[in-house]
Amino acid sequence: MTLQVYLSGEIHTDWREQIVQGAQGLDVAFDAPVTDHAASDDCGVAILGAEDDKFWHDRKGAMVNAIRTRRGIEQADVVVVRFGEKYKQWNAAFEAGMAAAYGKSLIILQPPEHDHALKEVDAAALAVARTPEQVVQILRYVLTGSLPG
Repeated sequence: MTLQVYLSGEIHTDWREQIVQGAQGLDVAFDAPVTDHAASDDCGVAILGAEDDKFWHDRKGAMVNAIRTRRGIEQADVVVVRFGEKYKQWNAAFEAGMAAAYGKSLIILQPPEHDHALKEVDAAALAVARTPEQVVQILRYVLTGSLPG
């Protein structure tokens, strides 16, 4: 059984690559949002035309990106949402909520200092991991029943 995993959230570190590399040899297919920040921000105006108002510029990009995000979450068996140390990640919280509403198995990846702020998000998750390696160990256990070590 190929496990479909959508990797959502923070785009400024290599956590996705760590999970993909760690999961080599497992029957897992990964999907993710566009992680090129400029491309993600500008996709709407690049495709649909320029906007003078930054609100509408961002709105066009958000709507085009939502097509990819919704598809990825809907098709996933497991959704991993990473909350990083920097930036307000409202989009990550929204995507975690979407995954929970769709009834997806949700893994949150966050540092301990976010525990209080994300307590409601964490309560909707089936696991709260601290490292990409823990996410890989969860995926390995789900697919093979094998514990680390």
